[in-house]
Amino acid sequence: MRIKLAYSIIVSLNKRLLYLLQDGRVLKTYPVGIGKIVTATPTGSYKIINKAPNPGGPFGVMWMGLNKPHYGIHGTNNPQSIGKLVSKGCIRMYNSDVLELSKIVPIGTTVNIRA
Repeated sequence: MRIKLAYSIIVSLNKRLLYLLQDGRVLKTYPVGIGKIVTATPTGSYKIINKAPNPGGPFGVMWMGLNKPHYGIHGTNNPQSIGKLVSKGCIRMYNSDVLELSKIVPIGTTVNIRA
């Protein structure tokens, strides 16, 4: 019998880092870009509700939508924006990182966004 591993994500806005956790332990850390002051990334607990490869526009190679409408974790066609306050509230990742993450975490994964 195979044991199902529990994944979760924590996003630290002040550190501009996304932590992938497996059974409560940090498995991987990724740098991210976050919302501008005027369009700040919302804090709270959310879930990934969908995944869309190659969504077009500024979303890079992958979109993972959250259960807060219009917000998600996505790639970027502007890699210089990672680590900065640049988005309209979404979590931006390098395209290679968001592809890696999207292959690991299933739909339903909890995403805790913290100040």
